[in-house]
Amino acid sequence: MRPSEYTAALIQALRQRRHAVEGADALEIGFGSGVVLAALGAMGAGALCGVDIEAEAVESGAALLRDLGLAEVSTLHRGDMWGPVAGRRFGLIVANLPHFPMPPAEYGGRRPSWSSGGADGRRYLEVFVSGLSEHLAPGGRALLTHNAFSGLATTRAQAESAGLAMRPALTTLVHITEDKLARMTATVLAREEGRTIFRYGPYVFGEMLVVEIARPGDLGADG
Repeated sequence: MRPSEYTAALIQALRQRRHAVEGADALEIGFGSGVVLAALGAMGAGALCGVDIEAEAVESGAALLRDLGLAEVSTLHRGDMWGPVAGRRFGLIVANLPHFPMPPAEYGGRRPSWSSGGADGRRYLEVFVSGLSEHLAPGGRALLTHNAFSGLATTRAQAESAGLAMRPALTTLVHITEDKLARMTATVLAREEGRTIFRYGPYVFGEMLVVEIARPGDLGADG
């Protein structure tokens, strides 16, 4: 449940959009350690809701939020993606989902649910984006971590087909370790090397974004 580079990037993008956080009824899908919910609370979110499939996440996340005095504004659910919040809408939805293109496997002491996004990395991205429009409140927005090599254009097209717009909120590089690279789907690596995956001697980095998704009129011009 340790925070990762992806977690840090998501928190940074949220810090740059505090106006969207303050007072928001916020949801995180796949909250893991609970630190993003904690950051949202520190930035003034009005209510915090989290969904995660792991019992350990619910326990550790609840402990963190309780220690920070956020228990009264927090509700955590153990469940799969949108199921526990069916019928609800939120002003802010965030997610740092498993979306590395590799088969389910334990890696680096992490559970398979931490990083494995299936052969193309899109197993959970597809489900997340498909449920957004029915869970975003009017004027709401979502921020999602997204490896550039996991079908960024496909996510944009999926969002647009649901009447949503998508734009980059933050772009950075993340280090891909040798062990993780060895598990990466070979066709994705071959296609993306030199485009979104870069080698410098023995070191490999991948392009990663935090993308912002909302109804076209709700993104505004300020980012």
